[in-house]
Amino acid sequence: MTDQDKLTLKEMCAKFDVTPRTLRYYEYIELLKPAKKGRTRLFGNKEMARLELILRGRRFGFSLEEIRQWLELYDQDTNHSKQMEAWLDLSEKQVKELEYRKLQLEETIAELNNLRNQTKANLTK
Repeated sequence: MTDQDKLTLKEMCAKFDVTPRTLRYYEYIELLKPAKKGRTRLFGNKEMARLELILRGRRFGFSLEEIRQWLELYDQDTNHSKQMEAWLDLSEKQVKELEYRKLQLEETIAELNNLRNQTKANLTK
């Protein structure tokens, strides 16, 4: 891949709707390792794929450390079944966590709606 095929920091921000600060932070914590030409960061296909996985992981609620562990496994191991098993384990735990949070939110919403209804009823008395 030539430098012309790579994206600059600004282009990556536009493509993935992230801030430069986010990309620099991911680079600082070594989730991304763009090539550098002088002071210019150049992001190739690998970095674009990694960022897509990072953003998806964040959307699913994974911590950056969990994402790092999964990406490291991906980088070090050519055994795809091991990668998939690790992913299944992480995703199963995360689904349980999200279901628990959903239940908490539903309870909080119901409680808030009850309080609102009581307040409305008191106003009409």
